[in-house]
Amino acid sequence: MSPTPSHAGFVDRQQVSRRFGRVARTYGEADFFAREIDRRMQERLDFVTLEPKRVLDLGCSRGGSFPGLATRYPDAQLIGLDVAPAMLATGRMPRPGWQRWLGIGKPSEPFRIAADASNLPLKSRSTALVWSNLLLHWLDDPIPALAEAHRVLDVGGLLMFSTLGPDTLKELRSSFVDGYAHTQRFADMHDLGDMVVGCGFADPVMDMEVVTLTYDDLDALFAELRAAGSTCAMKARRHCLTGRQTWAAGRAAYEAMRQGGKLPATFEVIYGHAWKTAPKQTQDGRAIIRFDLPRKP
Repeated sequence: MSPTPSHAGFVDRQQVSRRFGRVARTYGEADFFAREIDRRMQERLDFVTLEPKRVLDLGCSRGGSFPGLATRYPDAQLIGLDVAPAMLATGRMPRPGWQRWLGIGKPSEPFRIAADASNLPLKSRSTALVWSNLLLHWLDDPIPALAEAHRVLDVGGLLMFSTLGPDTLKELRSSFVDGYAHTQRFADMHDLGDMVVGCGFADPVMDMEVVTLTYDDLDALFAELRAAGSTCAMKARRHCLTGRQTWAAGRAAYEAMRQGGKLPATFEVIYGHAWKTAPKQTQDGRAIIRFDLPRKP
């Protein structure tokens, strides 16, 4: 079976939903990488002055970012959106029964929505912070999701996100060269910055870091990726079992990269944030000119 050229470069959205739904119940045991990136993102909020009334978490999975965001913004309404309903369901932590029965206590649960990040079921200018941890590389194209984030943000609102860059799992890609996709397609940091600006955001700040994880063997890496729902979901992936020769050649190539008794796996983490400023043009292209009237003495 050979790869079909027309499949190249497109994400299988149903496969993304299925895989994350399949691991939803045990995801809390395998999401250490997402939790660590979330922690690093939360630290960046220390340098941001923002008092949002509503926070939207795009690709919230089971809600790993909710505790930190709720602590930082206790008066904000939290909304989580994810394409996998099972992730949303298994992450719920409702009030104790006696509180619900008596009608007391603040609901501990953010509002959760099963929807596509590229078609948000929210009103325009209804949110002050759009947060997204490791979502964009699961999308066919980040631009529609970024455009939707800009639409639902109010003027002065902030977009903050993380995603994975092109060097992610480079060892795996270079080991298996059978013409099929073995990882997601990852956008370059500079291209993402251009997309953010192209969607109307201002003052983007982009940076990147490389995180290298190590494993005893290739099976351990694959097991961890499966447990986190993070195996390849490209349409150009192999849809049948890998042949023995291809598998053996790939394992041997990866084994040649062993360092200090461990196999490395690189993850290029891209961070970005940008602001929504007042529009300079109307929707039909006419310029908006603002001026302040002098105040009366």
